[in-house]
Amino acid sequence: MESTMRRRQSADPGRWVVLLLLTILALATIFPFVWMASTSVKPMGDVLGAPERLLPLTYDFSTYTKIWSEVPFARYFVNSLIFSSSVVVIALFLNSLAGYAFARLPFKGRNLLFILILCTMMIPFQVIMTPLFIIIYKLGMIDTYQGLIIPKAADAFGIFMMRQFFLTLPRDLEESGRIDGANEFRIYFRIMLPLCKPAFVTLGVFIFMGNWNDLLYPLLLTNSEQFRPIQAAIALFAGKYGTDYSFVMTGLLLASVPTIIAYICAQRFFVSGIAMTGIK
Repeated sequence: MESTMRRRQSADPGRWVVLLLLTILALATIFPFVWMASTSVKPMGDVLGAPERLLPLTYDFSTYTKIWSEVPFARYFVNSLIFSSSVVVIALFLNSLAGYAFARLPFKGRNLLFILILCTMMIPFQVIMTPLFIIIYKLGMIDTYQGLIIPKAADAFGIFMMRQFFLTLPRDLEESGRIDGANEFRIYFRIMLPLCKPAFVTLGVFIFMGNWNDLLYPLLLTNSEQFRPIQAAIALFAGKYGTDYSFVMTGLLLASVPTIIAYICAQRFFVSGIAMTGIK
């Protein structure tokens, strides 16, 4: 019986069509990274003379040493790590607090306030960047870590995602905590948070990748190399080394490594976190 079912599955043409389409999509997704890595080790003659050639005739790895010596690339890298990691930690805490309140605590105007928060997701950053710059400037936080981190400390998408996840948890858990005399903060920290690992990891990856790859926001709030994140720095030195495409591609390739590592490490929680968030 089992062997018959396996033969039917292997003979199902629809399954092979889906597999073929997924393979094509995977190759299309991977190709830009392959092309970027190939360009980073091409001599300038190959880059300008035959840009369509995927594999270089000769390999030149000098840009990987040049990028560390000619620009403060390590400083940019550390700035992005501090900025992105700090935002992840603070945003996960604040978003989960707000999500728990909207999911579990009955208070007047809860639904209206939640809808207003969701409406902020439709406002593009270009609309608020001038008021944001004025506020940060008047607070004296331009070109500082706190000026980069604090405005990103919470967001509507994170609140929405955590609220949806808390809605999937059974109410018997918190009721048992109340029977034992626990207050809401104790229920949140001791009962709810340990169950939120898939949602935390998924949201953390989203926040980390979004802030690591952000360009306009750090360009707006930083002036010096001491606090400039890596994407803003690459955008600026791309103008200085604009014709040296191997150099620019090397910087982009190195900048993409942390986000790839973060996704690979969190992959086993990623799908379950998204799926469980949408159950309710």
